[in-house]
Amino acid sequence: MRKNDFYRPRKKPTWRWLRPLLKLALWLFITGVLFILGSFVYYAKDLPSLSQLNERQINESTKIFDRTGKVILYDIHGEEKRTIVNSNQIPDNAKYAAVAAEDANFYNHIGVDPRGILRAALYDIIGRKISQGGSTITQQFIKKAVLSDDRTWARKIKELVLALELERRYSKNEILTLYLNQVPYGSNTYGIEAAAQTFFSKSAKDLTLAESAILAALPQAPSRLSPYGSHLDELKTRQEYILNRLTELGYISKPDADAAKKEPLKFAVAAHGIKAPHFVMYIKEYIENKYGRDAVETQGLKVYTTLDWDLQQAAEQIISDGAKANQKKYGASNAALAAADPKTGQILAMVGSADYFDTANDGNFNVTTSDRQPGSSFKPFAYATAFTKGFTPDTVLFDTPTEFNPNCPADANQDKDQYGLDCYHPGDYDDKFRGPLIAREALAQSLNIPSVQMLYLAGINDTIKTAKDMGITSLNENYYGLSLVLGGGEVKLLDEVAAYGVFANEGVKNDKTSILKIEDKSGDILETPEPPSLAPTPLYIFRTAPWPPKPAPPKNIATPGRLATRLL
Repeated sequence: MRKNDFYRPRKKPTWRWLRPLLKLALWLFITGVLFILGSFVYYAKDLPSLSQLNERQINESTKIFDRTGKVILYDIHGEEKRTIVNSNQIPDNAKYAAVAAEDANFYNHIGVDPRGILRAALYDIIGRKISQGGSTITQQFIKKAVLSDDRTWARKIKELVLALELERRYSKNEILTLYLNQVPYGSNTYGIEAAAQTFFSKSAKDLTLAESAILAALPQAPSRLSPYGSHLDELKTRQEYILNRLTELGYISKPDADAAKKEPLKFAVAAHGIKAPHFVMYIKEYIENKYGRDAVETQGLKVYTTLDWDLQQAAEQIISDGAKANQKKYGASNAALAAADPKTGQILAMVGSADYFDTANDGNFNVTTSDRQPGSSFKPFAYATAFTKGFTPDTVLFDTPTEFNPNCPADANQDKDQYGLDCYHPGDYDDKFRGPLIAREALAQSLNIPSVQMLYLAGINDTIKTAKDMGITSLNENYYGLSLVLGGGEVKLLDEVAAYGVFANEGVKNDKTSILKIEDKSGDILETPEPPSLAPTPLYIFRTAPWPPKPAPPKNIATPGRLATRLL
């Protein structure tokens, strides 16, 4: 055997190929470290002193005007209400509630929470919402007190560096105190002391656990969750979430959390530096959703609304007097009113309750934008739908005892069918029956039995579609029956006022609007209303339905026999 038979060429070791890659990685790591250190050195010099951190520049406020531009309805942040307090004047429950709501890992991180940043980035990519963002309390304070909300890499790097440096210079308790003296709570209120005084008429040191959780809930959405707004149910839900988090994090016991959830909340009466308060809160929520809360607080916007101040004052007086009369007659303590111009869709007046500042009777709740049963005011939508199907104002209906459940006797004298379901034979308030009459007379007298007949002829689903086409935004369930025409479904008063405008405008719909224009502080126009749609709906048929009725014979007759056959 030859010697060469045992020879094999030697392979070069794999590590020789890895050496250049390792060198490149090392250089990149060193460069990254030097960049980070350089950024830290460069931006750390800008860290303000403690006295500077306690001061925040007052920015230009946003003003909301009536339609003339002469009446200021509300001046948002025209005056910052703030009282600086020391750490020992803030109860531990208030501190822990803020941590539970905004930064559960506050006492463990170094000013920046990588896990929170990654979690927020991931959820942002996949389009999901989370209860906490990626910014720590330290970062939030730096952004609000020192920097801005600019979405630039320079601002973000500076925020990270200053947060790390702030954590190095100050204790966790000092940082949390700075944050609680800086954070906005809504209603022109900054800092926990001013918030406690504004919403509970007490000092921060006297806050209960339940009240502390309420205040901790507000910075997430100060306008939407305002105790003086229309979303008190969401505020309560947020409070209970924070109390649950306090329990999970070990700051309070479950019995304490349960007791706090049951504690009645008594909010202070709001200051009356606001005109047309329900309307203003409606506008404020809109502009904050569109432009952002920070822009509304700092950019000096001028919002010219559609509100007619003279009509608004008259509406407020009418509702106040009407509510008092209703209280005496029926024991009802509230009322609401909305008015709009059908030719333009502009909201002219909005009164959401008898007294916005009467929180004991839910005065700050806006009934005009809330779902409520409309009663007989829903009847015209059924008639309108029927008219588009060939029925006319002269169609004969029958105001006679009628059973609408086919499993019940036709004499309408039974309460349940053989399956235990309710029979349905509505009547009128006076328990009288008027016999055959034409549709226009039935609607003019708001008679119930003919209206239910008309809804059956028009069709429930088609009637709901007509209502939605005219401006109703609710009625999204699938369980509605013939009682719908008598108010068996909930609608918003503001929607129904806009929908009735289609009747007044001879079938032409104008979407409701509350803004004439919005300007920035330089006078540049940011927003004006969209041009109204002038395309008539099929409801132009109302132009051919004159009053009083003509003596000519009816074109369509819905006889009891025909109606019974169709019901079966």
